[in-house]
Amino acid sequence: MTERDNTDYGWHALSEQKLLQQVSSGETGLKSPEIPHRLEQFGHNSLEVQAEKSTLKLVTHQLHHPLIYLLLGAAVVSAVAGHAVDAFVIGGVVILNTLLGVVQEWKADRALDALKRMASPQARVLRDGKPEKITSSQVVPGDVLVLETGDRVAADARVLESTELAVDESALTGESDPVSKGAGTLDEKTPLADRTNMLWSSTAITSGRGKAVVVATGMSTALGRIAGQVRSTGRDQTPLQKRLARLGTVLGLAGIGLAVIVFLIGLLRGFELMEMILFSVAVAVSAIPEGLPAVISITLALGVQRMAGRNAIIRRLPAVETLGSTTVICSDKTGTITRNEMTVTDIWTPGHTYSVTGSGFSPAGEIQRNAESQRTEQLCPEAQLLLEIGVLNNNAELISDDGTWRVRGTPTEGALVVVARKGGVDDKRLTDSRPRVAEIPFSSDRKYMATLHRPTPDKQSAALVKGAPDRVLDFCSHIYEDGARRELTAEDRDNIEAKVDEFASRALRVVAGGIREFSNQQTELQQDDVEGGLTFVGLWGMVDPPRPEAIQAIADAQHAGIRVVMITGDHATTAAAIAREVGITSRGEEVVTGGQLDDMPDEELSRRVRSAGVFARVTPAHKLRILQALKAHGEVVSMTGDGVNDAPALKGADIGVAMGEAGTEVAKESADMILTDDDFATIVHAVEEGRVIFSNLRRVVFFLITTNIGEIITLTAALIIGLPLPLTAIMILWINLVTDGACTIPLGIEPMHRDVLDQPPRPPGEGVVTMPVLRRMLLLAPVMAIGTLGLFAYALNAGTVEHAMTMAFTTLAAFQWFQALNARSSRLSVLAVGVFSNRWLWAGIGVAVALQLLVVYTPLGHELFGTVSLTWADWLRIVPVAASILLIDEVLKRLGVHGSRPTPPKTV
Repeated sequence: MTERDNTDYGWHALSEQKLLQQVSSGETGLKSPEIPHRLEQFGHNSLEVQAEKSTLKLVTHQLHHPLIYLLLGAAVVSAVAGHAVDAFVIGGVVILNTLLGVVQEWKADRALDALKRMASPQARVLRDGKPEKITSSQVVPGDVLVLETGDRVAADARVLESTELAVDESALTGESDPVSKGAGTLDEKTPLADRTNMLWSSTAITSGRGKAVVVATGMSTALGRIAGQVRSTGRDQTPLQKRLARLGTVLGLAGIGLAVIVFLIGLLRGFELMEMILFSVAVAVSAIPEGLPAVISITLALGVQRMAGRNAIIRRLPAVETLGSTTVICSDKTGTITRNEMTVTDIWTPGHTYSVTGSGFSPAGEIQRNAESQRTEQLCPEAQLLLEIGVLNNNAELISDDGTWRVRGTPTEGALVVVARKGGVDDKRLTDSRPRVAEIPFSSDRKYMATLHRPTPDKQSAALVKGAPDRVLDFCSHIYEDGARRELTAEDRDNIEAKVDEFASRALRVVAGGIREFSNQQTELQQDDVEGGLTFVGLWGMVDPPRPEAIQAIADAQHAGIRVVMITGDHATTAAAIAREVGITSRGEEVVTGGQLDDMPDEELSRRVRSAGVFARVTPAHKLRILQALKAHGEVVSMTGDGVNDAPALKGADIGVAMGEAGTEVAKESADMILTDDDFATIVHAVEEGRVIFSNLRRVVFFLITTNIGEIITLTAALIIGLPLPLTAIMILWINLVTDGACTIPLGIEPMHRDVLDQPPRPPGEGVVTMPVLRRMLLLAPVMAIGTLGLFAYALNAGTVEHAMTMAFTTLAAFQWFQALNARSSRLSVLAVGVFSNRWLWAGIGVAVALQLLVVYTPLGHELFGTVSLTWADWLRIVPVAASILLIDEVLKRLGVHGSRPTPPKTV
């Protein structure tokens, strides 16, 4: 296959043999050694996106900010005023800040790109004749795709096999209804939208399954040829980042306004023009939180990396902000709250009940009649037929890897294969002897799967059905009992429904089996063929135990003021039993079923949704209604989903959560967050981490802006009192960038405090700077100003201006060392959160202290900053004064002045 062949020149019109020759492949796919050569020839299967930012662009981005313009203006003013050293240092600070910003932005981008790769789409292909899951970017022409409902088509491909295959092509062709696909050859002039034997990259499988050989990848696909319209436009900022950027700009503009006012007041009070210019420059610089944008980006990036380490991959950054506001978690049952490790424990056929020993997917175990201790040598005919239905109506495969048994396929179907082996059924031999002719795949709407099998010398052509008991029973007109087929009576229905309820009350998942035989040799299977005239055979009862960690996680969520709602397609009694076991509901609480939802007006649903803890037998459409009803009450909803039909609910939820293991590619692409372990506890951990990230951002903002306010008050008060300039512009820049910078990143990775889940969800519209935060800033900033000016005035009376300015400079820097400890919590004492629990912060403080000593005691520091060496007596005054801010904040916390949100009541 040549590179020019990797474009669409009529793949749909080729015979299957010619097609496979053209792509140098076969029905069993490619051999592994061929893959590197094809990747080299055709490239990775991805659309060309906007080129990665160059270093020059990163630098330009850092310089293109109003606050930087203000700093450069300050450098020019200092140079004009004859203060060349000040101008040089301010310019150096701009360069240093730019370099730090570039490095941090680069790190943040790399971290987010790594997360994006973790969440990249997957594809299942045949390699060396065996199914293998790979990232979509590794798909090459000639690969054979193995496709199922919910998969995203990885590349343009020609259909080889199909079973009820339908595809959503609306994004490419505008066709709103799913398009049926099948094998075969079409006329060469067939328009793209009518090529029913072709699958197009990025379209979604809405139903059925099939195989298709890849003919084009990457930019050579139909989508790739219009890639100019879908290329990446860069990474958007989160709403929080935008608000903080506006805050920084507002502070900078306020600083300019204040500097002008200070300049005019100084002139009116008789200060010299040049002195007031320098004074005003210092005031303007003091208002700028220079490090804020960069530290916010790196804090978000490190936070989502930490979440990925706890099995929650964030696909959209704004989700981090929303997580802390979550008030309701709507979770599926199977595989999320439960293990999704199905084991058949009970079999029932009319007149016979069996128990099954063993656990997991190991075929070791026995089928015992009526819980007897001895193995049943001879199963009744109905039980034998039920086991055979479980094997034939099945797409799972049982695999042994070094003695460990696992299932390729769904756990439910895997459990049916396992129990058949326990009953002595040779599943491989049976499937070879009764080949499948046609299939109606399982869907969440139909709630059943049907297969048609060829006749044998002693058996007729038959349709086998397994699915939800209520659905299968509705289709049945007859029943098997004692080896004979007879009409199904009302009493039979009551007995079957009673047995289903009994199984469900024991938290068993119940699946029913039925059969319809045809006198003629049937070759096609339609829904009408199986949705009536079935003969009921029996029931499987399978256990799916709750995850132990989910029980604790549900309790933690409820303690945090978050309501947990179970939404499942399972039987109402089973769902209620599991919900009681894990603590979602208590005994006697009502379960709302899908049938009730169908007849329920929106007004009643709006009322019921506020208290109902379990919704059972629901469809994806029901999920969307429940979501909309919850959001109408102002709830911030996290919704789980794994199927293609869950996409609308996932997109509509405030936090759409897709399953990484069981989820379809369509569900993952619709979600804000992906759970790599499909565990409910991970959702609660993610909420926990979301709260921690937001709290850390608030810590950083509080720390930086309190410093800025303290500097403004210090300079303005000095002017009003009539004192000389206590701090120069470069001293302020040093504190803002170096002293504060050493502490902000450690504050941004502050470990989780024990009270994170003791607080109710944060209101979604609540900003970082709330009234309690602002009040705390305004209470502590004057402490810095009073301490700094007090020691400045004392030193001015006792010595030179240089010594006094060094005292003021070092005192204000020392205030930041202790203020960093204050910033760790707004309510808890530093002793309560653990003095040494954030060791990175102590390292940052140590660096800040060491750098301040260099500025004070080295000739270079004296030259650049105009400092002089301090004595031990000076330090004995500076340290206690600076430490006062820690003591004062501890007292204010104790008195509850900063405000404390009440511990929420347990939500059940």
